[in-house]
Amino acid sequence: MSRIHVCSLAKIEDTVRETGARSLITLINADTPVTRPAIIAAERHLLLSMSDIVEPIEGHLPPHSAHVDTLLSFVRHWDRREPLLIHCFAGVSRSTAAAFITACALRPERDESELAQLIRTRSPTATPNALLVSLADQALSRGGRMSQAVSAIGMGEMCYEGVPFMLEID
Repeated sequence: MSRIHVCSLAKIEDTVRETGARSLITLINADTPVTRPAIIAAERHLLLSMSDIVEPIEGHLPPHSAHVDTLLSFVRHWDRREPLLIHCFAGVSRSTAAAFITACALRPERDESELAQLIRTRSPTATPNALLVSLADQALSRGGRMSQAVSAIGMGEMCYEGVPFMLEID
């Protein structure tokens, strides 16, 4: 069974150890230092530098279509034999959006609302980044359904660090 785990930057090492993840996606501000766990091979680590914003803010890099294209390429090449770990700084917005995008890309027949609701059930703090989801919605030709699904689950509970969670996608 293919599993996607989501956590914060602070929980990478523990999550890799506990889950057996061997592929890693990092979505984080360009100036935030991230140490790749030694057990994750460099070619199995995708680093996407972006700010967690949905509107332009001077000095910040918003998610853009190239980020989504790179993410989709990476997850489509994930062999799914070992878990994938996705993280951002807090494990709330960019990482939950990337997990949702990954599930939608790899399971195109699954209902977007069902997947978004599953994320909400697994993590009451999840608030997928709406811009990242919107860009993926376009790239995956989902006709706005991904954005609608994320909007329907609303904002997660306020927190400093998100509740880690796991999605099975097979």
